[in-house]
Amino acid sequence: MTRATAEEEALWEGQVEVDDAAFFAVLEETVAILERSGIPHLFMGGLASAALGRPRWTHDIDVFVRPADARRVLETLRAAGFRSEETNPRWLFKAVKDRVLVDVIFVSSGGVVLDDEMAARAQHLEVEGRRVPVIPAEDLVVIKALVHKEHSPRHWFDALALLRRDDLDWDYLVRRARQHGALKMLSILYYARSNDQVVPDHVIADVLEAAREEMAV
Repeated sequence: MTRATAEEEALWEGQVEVDDAAFFAVLEETVAILERSGIPHLFMGGLASAALGRPRWTHDIDVFVRPADARRVLETLRAAGFRSEETNPRWLFKAVKDRVLVDVIFVSSGGVVLDDEMAARAQHLEVEGRRVPVIPAEDLVVIKALVHKEHSPRHWFDALALLRRDDLDWDYLVRRARQHGALKMLSILYYARSNDQVVPDHVIADVLEAAREEMAV
């Protein structure tokens, strides 16, 4: 679709303020639509960060789906009254309802995709009274390390909060870091250690080894 005005542009970029009632109404509808569809999906982004790590507000809804399912998810939302666009065929589609943006993400930074192991490790957690399937904390740490940029420091601090969890599967986190971006993951692990967060020695050693291999390629 054509973004005709600056206001429309801001809406599709997730840069408009939305009141809580509208946001949670659209969240509840999105959860119900996706559950009925039977399409595998997980919630990520700010919602997952708040559920798994630290309390913080988000003004959009990030849904993670398999690449093969992305267009079907968009069509399902469109059939339910959402406006939609195939924003970037490499990784992102978008839908909007009542000024609330839903990002349909199918390839995250570093080539991270929703696979069977990630789906099997997902948790159903309560977000403002709504139970939603949430991406595993370990995968979210890796994604946050990869997407961190100067203009979005929240990702860095989201990852640090997730690293404080006492139930992390460190071996799984190392494996994901090896697959998608060990060097960036190493930087945040060192920073966490410098702030007296507990990161096991073998995790640092394993990710360091992977980062050296990454730099040698």
